[in-house]
Amino acid sequence: MSDQTEQPQGDVEDDAYVLGPKAVAAILYAVDIEDQAKLTELMEPLHAADIADLLEQINAFDRSRLIRLYDREFDGEILTELDEGLREEVIAVLEPQVLTQAVRDMDSDDVVDLVEDLQDDQQEVILDALEDVDRAAVQQALGYPEYSAGRLMQREVVMAPEHWTVGEAIDRLRATPEAELPDQFYHIVIVDPRLHPVGNVTLGKLMRSRRETPLADLLEETFQIIPATQDESDVAYAFNQYHLISAPVVNEDGRLIGVITIDDAMAVLDEEHEEDILRLAGVGEGSLSDRVIDTTKQRLPWLAVNLVTAIAASLVIAQFEAALAQIVALAVLMPIVASMGGNAGTQSLTVAVRAIATKDLTGANVWRVIRREVLVGLINGLIFAVVMGIVGVVWFGLPALGYVIAAAMIINLVVAGLAGTVIPVILERIGIDPALASGAFVTTVTDVVGFFAFLGLAAMVLL
Repeated sequence: MSDQTEQPQGDVEDDAYVLGPKAVAAILYAVDIEDQAKLTELMEPLHAADIADLLEQINAFDRSRLIRLYDREFDGEILTELDEGLREEVIAVLEPQVLTQAVRDMDSDDVVDLVEDLQDDQQEVILDALEDVDRAAVQQALGYPEYSAGRLMQREVVMAPEHWTVGEAIDRLRATPEAELPDQFYHIVIVDPRLHPVGNVTLGKLMRSRRETPLADLLEETFQIIPATQDESDVAYAFNQYHLISAPVVNEDGRLIGVITIDDAMAVLDEEHEEDILRLAGVGEGSLSDRVIDTTKQRLPWLAVNLVTAIAASLVIAQFEAALAQIVALAVLMPIVASMGGNAGTQSLTVAVRAIATKDLTGANVWRVIRREVLVGLINGLIFAVVMGIVGVVWFGLPALGYVIAAAMIINLVVAGLAGTVIPVILERIGIDPALASGAFVTTVTDVVGFFAFLGLAAMVLL
């Protein structure tokens, strides 16, 4: 934030970083009366991320008017903060000269992030706005696989040969034109004569060391080299696991070609977490700005899968039609068993999917985790078996019914713990995203087992 005292605040003190309705209303009023000076005054204190939030919150008509009135001040960083679904719309509204200036002020990694999801015609618009050298760098980055380190890295790198001293490095940094340096950097990458990275020197160590100190004496203990083809999820894991601030990226020959910084790695980690949450709910990778038809297409397949699993569970129920006709209490209590199993399975599933994503669940500890989840299911099953056994006796006056629902509860919660852990592990082993597919399978297992155990035991014991 440029100035916290000028930042428009929300109506609630807890929402200090939320653009409040009063601020949004004031901005839209300035747009309505076409007061560019007032609009600039209101927008100037806002961070690019807040302006992106504003553009996402308002409707398409107001968004277009605001951009046309404010475009002279448009910051390229706003485009990188925007939801992917809105970028094309905003780019189409911007005047060419404004877009050119906005793009030229961006680091290469931000330009790559911006253009990789655009249509070909809009990609050309962005690339044409770049200088020839920058255009070539972005096109080279786009040549790397999607979701790879080569797409994530920025090509602006501060490097120094290993034989330099602190004084030589500082003098070279001061003599380098500002436009050739990254907007932000945390390390100087030390390279050998073949441009192979051999270590990092933090700016803190550089500034507090004497000028005659060799850079080789200041190398960081933790140093990771990232291949350009490495998956970005593995890059984010390395940053999180080893507490990295930045890491050099190398090509197939081991030569330094770029650097990844912690902000980009953490953005990937955040996206991975968000995708897992959305996929567990069966809603794909949608956002609030998606069109109705796009959102429908994303959700329809998984609703269809759920319909198939529901039919499978119904087929199990149909096998015990006679028991249900004779004992109405079974129909009353039956959903409880399935619901408890479904919730328990979802709990185990969520833990397992998260552990797989963070590489905490591996072949070395998978059986211990499975055993733990089964035991948790057993203990919870015993507790709720007592509760439901009492409910069955008190409610319907049938001790045998209490025993049946108690036994079914134990069976289904144990199976839920087992399925919630084993299914995502199996899916991950065969190359299927466990966050995307596990939920439907676990729900099917707990429903089928719950209904079969409860109705099957009831048929044997009560009839």
